[in-house]
Amino acid sequence: MLGLGSNIGDKAANIDRAIALLTADGLVRLAARSRDWRTPPWGVTDQDWFVNACISVATSLAPRGLLVRCQGVETAMGRVRTRHWGPRIIDIDILTYRNMAISEPDFVVPHPRIAERAFVLGPLTDIAPDLLIGGQRVADRFRAIDQTGVMPMDRASTVQSGP
Repeated sequence: MLGLGSNIGDKAANIDRAIALLTADGLVRLAARSRDWRTPPWGVTDQDWFVNACISVATSLAPRGLLVRCQGVETAMGRVRTRHWGPRIIDIDILTYRNMAISEPDFVVPHPRIAERAFVLGPLTDIAPDLLIGGQRVADRFRAIDQTGVMPMDRASTVQSGP
């Protein structure tokens, strides 16, 4: 499972382009895609709102290879890492990789903050509501977390930028 987010420019189009780039050569195949969700910034809140989505993929890439692929797409789309949790044209996180647990200094799977982030849990409920994270279903975790400002785009404004 991958989580994608954008809060610069045409946010929804950025998500679509990232998915297209990830899957362009067939090494990563799209299995399922959530709706786009409008979400407030998290961590650093003095920035524009986000569009977030989650996708399920099938791949023969090893976890580190998938990470390199995700980071390559971010770079190809012009992501510049200047501020931790700051504005970004695209962010792609590996949320889970099969049933594996990875704990390396620069790479942790499952993503360590899934359970804290409604902007991940909302989209993830679209495609994997019964997925267990820390022994609890994604859908149950989403119901139990503060969802303020987190909503599917079909219920939200599709304006490109603004408060």
